[in-house]
Amino acid sequence: MFAGIDIGSRSIELVVVENSRVVHAARAATTFDPVSQCHKLFDAAPACPVVATGYGRELAAANGFGREITSITEIKAHALGAAHRFPQAGGVLDIGGQDTKAIALLPGGKVAKFEMNDRCAAGTGKFLEFLANVFQIPVEEFGAYALSGTPGIEVSSMCTVFAETEATSLMAKGRDPKDIALGLHASVVRRTANMLRRVGVADGITPVVFSGGVAHNPCIVHLLGQALGQPLLVAHDPDMTGALGAALWGERRG
Repeated sequence: MFAGIDIGSRSIELVVVENSRVVHAARAATTFDPVSQCHKLFDAAPACPVVATGYGRELAAANGFGREITSITEIKAHALGAAHRFPQAGGVLDIGGQDTKAIALLPGGKVAKFEMNDRCAAGTGKFLEFLANVFQIPVEEFGAYALSGTPGIEVSSMCTVFAETEATSLMAKGRDPKDIALGLHASVVRRTANMLRRVGVADGITPVVFSGGVAHNPCIVHLLGQALGQPLLVAHDPDMTGALGAALWGERRG
């Protein structure tokens, strides 16, 4: 057995595989004490070698947690995990809590080209969470709320603070909040679709896997499918893709 742990800014995912089949999976909020959260996840999992990924992967390698731990980049992990779940995939879009990754895939989950935005929260889960708070709506419900809006509002700013200012200004002018929410989601989609195109993912031709926590947002999934001219490939637990890929990488290395 091999375990993969993906330590992200908002959540930590742990997957254990045996003969490439998932035998254990668990998730915990990162909180302000990710080390304790990792301990809880490991305590409930089978003892086996671990491959860490995510922004906190070096934290896992440094702590050890009483296990044999190596680490790989999020790009490698998501590429392997996505290709394992969807062998036909030619691209991956991962939108996490604080970064966005667009990856062009080669057969077997190898990375052909990638682009990553990790310099600011623009277009990430944190961006959507912040704006959901502006609308006083739980982030888990924000996508469904936006889907009920009518197209026509374009939000130009991708800076979290300026987007909030733009949204509140539109509200003050009497625009329907659902329409504004839809416009905010559309701004995220424009940004991410362009990232995919820059790495060579062709609209309507290349099957794209959507991974990461934001893949739970139905509005982003719907609008991205429209923008790319095809439905996205979304697993039932898209935020586990990185941990799965890390575990598979460990299994391949033996």
